[in-house]
Amino acid sequence: MASEVRAWLLLLLLLLTGGASLGPPAAAGAAPALFDVNYVKDWGRLVDHGTEVNLILDQTRGGGFKSKSTYGSGFFHLRMKLPSGYTAGVVTTFYLISQPEDGTRDEVDFEFLGDKDGVPVTLQTNFFVNGKGGREQRLHLWFDPAAGFHDYKILWNPYQLVMFVDETPIRVVRNLRGSVPGYEFPTKPMLIRGSIWDGSTWATDGGRTKVDWSRAPFTAGYQGFDVSGCATASATPRCGSPGLWWNGVGYRNITAAQRAAYEGVVKKYMTYDYCKSSRKIECAYI
Repeated sequence: MASEVRAWLLLLLLLLTGGASLGPPAAAGAAPALFDVNYVKDWGRLVDHGTEVNLILDQTRGGGFKSKSTYGSGFFHLRMKLPSGYTAGVVTTFYLISQPEDGTRDEVDFEFLGDKDGVPVTLQTNFFVNGKGGREQRLHLWFDPAAGFHDYKILWNPYQLVMFVDETPIRVVRNLRGSVPGYEFPTKPMLIRGSIWDGSTWATDGGRTKVDWSRAPFTAGYQGFDVSGCATASATPRCGSPGLWWNGVGYRNITAAQRAAYEGVVKKYMTYDYCKSSRKIECAYI
């Protein structure tokens, strides 16, 4: 009982204060990065405001962007503000994906699944290794992600994959490939992508509730276009270098406070976990 109380107090502290800052110290007076320094429009409707872009979904198309480089490790983040109101069927994303984007890809996903008025957006996370996914976890956030911008982060290094909402970890995967036979972990260099698109066939109520085009257009905002990553075109040992800050000792395991916050999120906010019905090897080590 005492351990549960401590865990909830730590979770409350992280949610209220944002916890310890994750990432390198910000340079004093540094200007926010412009979109076109590290990213390019990929398809559809994108409005570039310099340090902020809007992706727009209407009945004709959605929109997406991608990073100019692929990365072999890093601590990636985007600030996002989701479409508001009735957003059933609307899917808004931030993800990493290897090239080519085929049945051999590695991938790490934040997917925000819209819903009807008054029903919270579902955040679905997933990861693929060699084209194999089926590792979905879903949760309802403790805030309205359409009311303002929040940070969504992916720490991916040779030791672990951790996904954060602001400073709170919501998914933790250890890299045990060298010690557990058959263990799978993303290792291929990946692009950073963002997108908004029509997911009416599956995103809300299993596809029973579709996009209401009378509510269109749906607009998602993105900020935070600086990138902390090891740019590379192919797998290379240098992306595992301990000289890269995101591979340092402080990023090889989550802290006790982060573990408590993560366990609190799982207990209170998670609505679906593939590990409850899966025999995938990594489920034994979460």
